[in-house]
Amino acid sequence: MLGSTHGTLTTDSRGARVLACGERPGPAVHGRPAHADDLDVSGRPLYTAVPDLDRFFRPESVAVIGASDAEGRPNTGVTRQLAAWAQRVGARLHPVHPTRETVFGTPCCPSVAALPEQVDLAVLLVADPLPVIEELAEAKARFAVVFASGFAETGAEGAAAQERLTAAVRRARSGMRLLGPNTNLNAFERFRDDLDGPAIALVTQSGHQGRPVFALQDLGIRLSHWAPTGNEADLETADFLSYFAERPEVGAIACYLEGLKDGRAFLLAADRAARRGVPVVAVKVGRTETGARTAATHTGKLTGADEVVDAAMRQYGVIRVDGLDELQDTAALLARARPPRADGVAVYAISGGTGAHVADLATAAGLRLPRLSPAKQAELHQWIPEYLNVANPVDNGGHPVGDRRGRKIIDALLADPEVSVLICPVTGPFPPLSDRLVRDLVDAAETTDKLVCVVWGSPVGTEPAYREVLLGSSRVATFRTVGNCLTAVRAYLDHHRFVRDYHSPFDRAPRTPSPSFRKARLLMRPGQQLSEHAAKQLLRAYGIRVPREQLVTSAAAAVRAAGLVGYPVVMKASGARIAHKTELGLVKVGLTSASQVRDAYRELTDIARYEGVPLDGVLVCQMVERGVEMVVGVTHDELFGPTVTAGLGGVLVEVLRDVAVRVPPFGEEQARDMLAELRGRALLDGVRGRPPADLDALVEVVLRVQRMALELGDELAELDINPLMVLPQGQGAVALDALVVCR
Repeated sequence: MLGSTHGTLTTDSRGARVLACGERPGPAVHGRPAHADDLDVSGRPLYTAVPDLDRFFRPESVAVIGASDAEGRPNTGVTRQLAAWAQRVGARLHPVHPTRETVFGTPCCPSVAALPEQVDLAVLLVADPLPVIEELAEAKARFAVVFASGFAETGAEGAAAQERLTAAVRRARSGMRLLGPNTNLNAFERFRDDLDGPAIALVTQSGHQGRPVFALQDLGIRLSHWAPTGNEADLETADFLSYFAERPEVGAIACYLEGLKDGRAFLLAADRAARRGVPVVAVKVGRTETGARTAATHTGKLTGADEVVDAAMRQYGVIRVDGLDELQDTAALLARARPPRADGVAVYAISGGTGAHVADLATAAGLRLPRLSPAKQAELHQWIPEYLNVANPVDNGGHPVGDRRGRKIIDALLADPEVSVLICPVTGPFPPLSDRLVRDLVDAAETTDKLVCVVWGSPVGTEPAYREVLLGSSRVATFRTVGNCLTAVRAYLDHHRFVRDYHSPFDRAPRTPSPSFRKARLLMRPGQQLSEHAAKQLLRAYGIRVPREQLVTSAAAAVRAAGLVGYPVVMKASGARIAHKTELGLVKVGLTSASQVRDAYRELTDIARYEGVPLDGVLVCQMVERGVEMVVGVTHDELFGPTVTAGLGGVLVEVLRDVAVRVPPFGEEQARDMLAELRGRALLDGVRGRPPADLDALVEVVLRVQRMALELGDELAELDINPLMVLPQGQGAVALDALVVCR
């Protein structure tokens, strides 16, 4: 079960990371791209460098600015912990204080300028860090840590002070990097060095929230690093994700996130982890307005629209969980378990009720419980009474676990090629049977590379079978609740399926504008909403089909246009300030004669005049009736920039809000996955005798809209194609209406 599946880290003679074969170089400084071809068509980076944080976590020299050994002072305890940490990592310690000659017996420097050497890491225990940061930049310190609070988390004045810190770091010609402000000592904790196997690396934006994962060491699970990022004035979550993804000892990355500094940087880091097959498990605050507001006052970061954050994480394989207990269990399992050979799960219990209950929950969680073959069932019935069910879940009746039959049953289940995960729920201790059962499970796990999970349901947790046997095994994944077990197993199977099929969307992102872009730019009107007619011209520029239509300014012209378009027709008022035509009565459908067209023209212009809505004319449109109404659009997210949405359209978009979101760039596979997430997806397959819709045409529209979002970038504030009529298979899709707002 144990063993890292990730590649080794290659370095040159100076210790700098060497790019793997085929890997692109990233930006040279602070995430700025080094080459023009490392930018997408909208000018955003496609690659970033992995920051060299070795000297942060393993410095050779450490300065403590504001060091103290005076009893009762807050800085004294911090200095003591830093001194102990420096000793553990083999670093030279340099206390800095203007009035002290020694601190804890170590000679003290009166100022940064008096430091005897260029330090790798400087920790600032001062209320006003800005002057010290500037001094450290002059002294060419490699890293600085600022504990002080009162910055962006406090409002505009604090945000301005934080920006001054950031600017000082950017000016540092030595390339100094800053952790904080508003951070803590978590990076300098005592990590156990007696544990083996792949480790968990931890990133948190609240130190206290990382404690449960840190405590996993007490259960024998290795932790390699802890990065408490604080307000992220410079170094951010993405930097540590990229660094940890390259570390050969890291089996999984666990994160507690309140917000993100830079959505694009986070996705590039998640992409790096996905390429390397390193699982990232995250708790992300902000599912509710209250959570988002509280997070902003804690670390001063943007939480982002939760549905967009959720989609972006899923798009790049980041496993999102809700509770810290789920973060613990899921990260621990993913760090230590080897890739599965199949996706089948077997549930093995000593009680039919327990087996049925867990199987029900597992199926609801999306796990596949394959029915065991007749041959396998016959084999199991050698040791289990014939009247008990062994098809999966497997009920042994209890007694077989007390003798040699128990181990034979476990071995037989693990030998089944359809079974990749064995889950055994033990609802409570019942020695000696439960003792024998867990011992057999642990021994069997030593002989297989398949995942063996045990749920120990006792609320006590002091039983020797649990504390000594289960927790003493590095091969068995032990859980305290069925829910956490199923969440972790689902994440484990999903992660390996994801990385097996993963193709980085950044590799295929467009770098140069298409011919459509030049046409589209001429149609954009900065700061204005386009009329429906102009919006459709924009769609047509990108090859998105619109109905036959003509814009007219008289009743006579409307009649001529109807003859050219072909009856029946739809007539709509067209103007840049019209957002909801139907509610205002500015749409007439099913017109079949010249007289109806003339009357409709007069009525539409009268309503517009009464409502005070200026028109650029009236659209006479081809009427398209048969199909599935969908919506495809573009909006801007404060974290990730342009996002593409697709869902059920027409009035259903407001009633059901059945939409899926993706963050560009993405490929055809992600576009199809996007549509598969819709609750109403079955409508596209054809229901109640209706033919299947042209799914390929819908996917093509989504991809063309994505191209618009990438190329027009910030110029396109909003795009809403609703409805997009998806016709029967092979007949395409037609944009019947469109709203475009220019920035």
